[in-house]
Amino acid sequence: MSTPLAIPCPHCNALNRVPAERVGEHPNCGRCKQALFDGHPVELTSANFEAIAARGDLPVLVDFWAPWCGPCVGFAPVFVQAAGEFEPRLRLAKLDTEAQPQLAQRFNIRSIPTLVMLKQGREIARQSGALNAAQLQQFIEGSLARG
Repeated sequence: MSTPLAIPCPHCNALNRVPAERVGEHPNCGRCKQALFDGHPVELTSANFEAIAARGDLPVLVDFWAPWCGPCVGFAPVFVQAAGEFEPRLRLAKLDTEAQPQLAQRFNIRSIPTLVMLKQGREIARQSGALNAAQLQQFIEGSLARG
C-alpha cells in the first residue's frame, strides 16, 4: 500500500488521508461523507482558500475571474469540462476577484482570467488570458511536469 495523499474536502474543509491507489475510486470525506471530487471546480473564498489551496498533496489550479469579464465567462465551460477530465490528478477551483479582492491582490492578479497552479499553496505556474480546451490541457500538463 502506498503513502496516503492528504486531500482537503471541498465541502467541509476537513483534511482526508486517501491511499494514492484509491484516489480514482470516488472517495468520500471521512467527516461529512460527501464526495471529495465531483467533476466541478471548487468556489474559493477567504474562508476556505487556505484549507483547499494551501493544504493537501494535490496541485490546485485556480481560475481568477470576475462575472463582468466576457473572456472569463466564455472560458468558464472549458474550465468546468477540465475539472471532470483532470480530477483527481489535481483540484480545479475558481476565485471571483470582485468578491475576494484581498486574495486577488495577494496573488498580484493584474488581468483576468488568470490561471495560477499551486502546489501546497506555492505558485508553480501562471497563465493569463482565456484558453481553449487544447491550450488548457497543454498548460495543465506542462505545469504538472514542472511542479
